[in-house]
Amino acid sequence: MVPDASFSSYYGKPVLNKPTWKPLDIAGYLYLGGLAGASSLLAAGGQLTGRPGLAAPAKLGAAGAISLSLAALVHDLGRPARFLNMLRVFKPTSPMSVGSWLLAGYAPLTLTAAATEVAGRYRLLGSAATVASAVLGPALATYTAVLLSDTAVPSWHEGHRELPFVFAGSAATAASGLALAAAPTAQVGPARRMAVLGAALELGAFRLMKRRMGLAAEPFEQGGPHLLLRAAEALTTGGAALALLSGRLRERRLAVAAGAALLTGSAALRFGVFHAGVASAEDPKYTVLPQRERLAAQGS
Repeated sequence: MVPDASFSSYYGKPVLNKPTWKPLDIAGYLYLGGLAGASSLLAAGGQLTGRPGLAAPAKLGAAGAISLSLAALVHDLGRPARFLNMLRVFKPTSPMSVGSWLLAGYAPLTLTAAATEVAGRYRLLGSAATVASAVLGPALATYTAVLLSDTAVPSWHEGHRELPFVFAGSAATAASGLALAAAPTAQVGPARRMAVLGAALELGAFRLMKRRMGLAAEPFEQGGPHLLLRAAEALTTGGAALALLSGRLRERRLAVAAGAALLTGSAALRFGVFHAGVASAEDPKYTVLPQRERLAAQGS
């Protein structure tokens, strides 16, 4: 009898080269970029609806998150000149190129909004920068999902339809978590609503993505990524529930607990997705089997 095929490659090497990105740097970059982008939306919303207690921490949070995100990216690249080199051309078909220009435009706006908030001066300039950064915020929060799914890594590429929605929901929960923890309870109504909607979008899109991915979803259910993603689901669900409860009871401690849970859950999701993708690149079967299934479908 012919033995079952074992999914290996020449000399035991993977079919794909696994991503060379530093896990802490790039997974942190994915998380902080989402936090910054969604925080800009809350900052603009707080400013336009007369909630300065919500707008101020959201502006500062967006500025701090994008600064740390850029620092993580540059650290992974090795030196700042490599980031500047990516701005030498603009290629609309490249998520990396579009993302580099997006960061270059978004960061100064966010830092300007935060600086004018701290200084208490140049309010008109700060307001314009806040609104402009909010326009770019959704793209910043989701372009990293396009960047990941544009690679050949199976567990990223096969989720290309839903992953931007997963990251959008995750960004919303992170930003609302920061606002719940830092803003006055009386002014965080928009953050509570964003927490619930973000959690629903993140968890629903992620489950739909796994169902559609077939075999490529398996790394999400194994090892370290599985633990991270289960923790993300529990923290995000619990954080959204606590956010609603804090609104009804007007309890500051519940709001802070909800914020901490949402921030941590969003980080766990980004790290889980990153590590699951790396695991899928290391195992040949996640590349070979889907290719065989596609060929068989074409032949039939």
